[in-house]
Amino acid sequence: MNINEKFIINLQGKSYVTYEGLLDLAHQKNLRSIEVELIQIPTNENNMTAICKATAKTDNGIYTDLGDANPQSVNSTIVPHLIRMASTRAKARVLRDLTNVGMTSIEELSLEDTTNEREEYYSTQQLEPPTKRQLETIKKLSEELNTPIDYENLTKKTAGNLISRMLGEVKKT
Repeated sequence: MNINEKFIINLQGKSYVTYEGLLDLAHQKNLRSIEVELIQIPTNENNMTAICKATAKTDNGIYTDLGDANPQSVNSTIVPHLIRMASTRAKARVLRDLTNVGMTSIEELSLEDTTNEREEYYSTQQLEPPTKRQLETIKKLSEELNTPIDYENLTKKTAGNLISRMLGEVKKT
């Protein structure tokens, strides 16, 4: 089993795997469960560093690893979500062990080491057209909400935001 190429991101000549790709491959390898434990809550005394421990189980074994996040290692928009980022990083690391993928995940990258690469990745994400699945979801939700949509100006990022807002509206009705 190999990781699907759509889950590999190339930034300035280096390849990184996405968390989604690791999760996809882990399911192919019969992932039974993945649990996360918060080891350290971010406080002023620990430089606002969140640490999480992830444990993944398959029929063949149990895998454990740690992930951390602090304001210096994440984009400013992620700072309010340090615990979630530490959790995602821990899960990505444990899934790399489980799937035997040596490539670093994009989520593990430290902001200070990869500012230009991350900016390049996220700016290309903002310009990418929406996926077929996003368009299908928007069409379905717009019909359900009886709301016209301007599809011409949608990007992958704005489509994701639109879907989130529309799902919120559906829940209200």
